[in-house]
Amino acid sequence: MRLEYFDMIDRVVTFEPGEKRIATRSTVPAADASPVFEGHFPGHPLVPGVLLTETMAQASGYLLLALNGLTQMPFLMTVDKARFRTFVEPDAVLDIAAELVIEGSGYAATKARIAIEGKPICDAELRFRLMPFPADMRSLMEARLAAIGLVPEQARS
Repeated sequence: MRLEYFDMIDRVVTFEPGEKRIATRSTVPAADASPVFEGHFPGHPLVPGVLLTETMAQASGYLLLALNGLTQMPFLMTVDKARFRTFVEPDAVLDIAAELVIEGSGYAATKARIAIEGKPICDAELRFRLMPFPADMRSLMEARLAAIGLVPEQARS
């Protein structure tokens, strides 16, 4: 996890295309390894809730990209029913899960959650706008998917 670059997912643990779900894992950097913690909060570093939301959105986005074989790019539109139960500190190992719950014409909705050692940390319902995949981003996204160990659905055939 590289917070300052919004690079939130370290690796895919499981991708279940038939079940339309994904499980990912990320390790929060040490307090002295990320400038995010200098201001949030001095002397008591915590991962900002907006970055936890982004982590859930990225897991959901990777799920959608893998399911559609990089034919549509998901853009986060809404965050509903977000709940944060406790704080996340540096060095925490996050288990992030997302599942597709609705797929419509030009949009998709997921439910996502983060846990630490099985303990629920946060969850939300996320809605995405699906746009044609930008051709100039294809090689960049393919490299990112490979780096986290995700093989898109159409490439599995």
